[in-house]
Amino acid sequence: MWIADNWKDYEVIDCSKGEKLERWSEYILVRPDPQVIWDTPKKHSGWREKNGHYHRNKKGGGEWEFFDLPQQWEIHYHSLTFHLKPFSFKHTGLFPEQAVNWDWFGEKIRQAKRPIKVLNLFAYTGGATLAAAAAGASVTHVDASKGMVTWAKENAVASGLSDAPIRWIVDDCVKFTEREIRRNNRYDAIIMDPPSYGRGPKGEIWKIEDAIYPLVKLCTQLLSDHPLFFLINSYTTGLQPAVLAYMLGTELREFKGAVDAQEIGLPVSSNGLVLPCGASGRWEAS
Repeated sequence: MWIADNWKDYEVIDCSKGEKLERWSEYILVRPDPQVIWDTPKKHSGWREKNGHYHRNKKGGGEWEFFDLPQQWEIHYHSLTFHLKPFSFKHTGLFPEQAVNWDWFGEKIRQAKRPIKVLNLFAYTGGATLAAAAAGASVTHVDASKGMVTWAKENAVASGLSDAPIRWIVDDCVKFTEREIRRNNRYDAIIMDPPSYGRGPKGEIWKIEDAIYPLVKLCTQLLSDHPLFFLINSYTTGLQPAVLAYMLGTELREFKGAVDAQEIGLPVSSNGLVLPCGASGRWEAS
């Protein structure tokens, strides 16, 4: 398992009974997590003294309950700064477990000693985009949500990367990839963080089990002659690490490199255990 254990401003304090207790900078949140199936005593004071609690209802949605929580605040990871705010379906605008991937590809970009062009698909609020840009890459950031791209731009400004070579694109990721192939644009690295289910700006339906492999095949046509890495993240139970590894190993076999895939996780500070948070598949040049 790859563990995001370099955070100072974030921690999973405890988790029990379908919920996790987290510290985001100085604020304590309680959010649901379907992986937390154990029933251990909720002894930590944060369970009672929280600043926000997302309550899931039986219909699948839910709502926030706030206790002295600002509408927006900041969290830092190394040189990066992210604006946080609780919004629909329990999210805050950041997936802290992805920091383990930011560290990995950031080091690869720095060690490459050459210009690196990165394509970040389903790029959300820009965590991976900013990590790649801070390491020296030029990045094309693509997301179907205008609001998410605007939020990512705000994070770039907060991180001192307003002048970094980042191209901000609001578009359906598959259609954008097809157009880039026709334009003969090429990238040295590709990152994708596809949702389990989603809709594009014109109502295009995305279902990961059906769409991920065709998209990986398309993306291989965008790779430069000497690609550096290819990263796929998945939060879908059916896409196990071995499935991600098989896809990458099959579609990138013409390039000289190695494939690995693992669960990613976050350390739980109260007990020293690790909370699983999805899976990542990595191909890297050898």
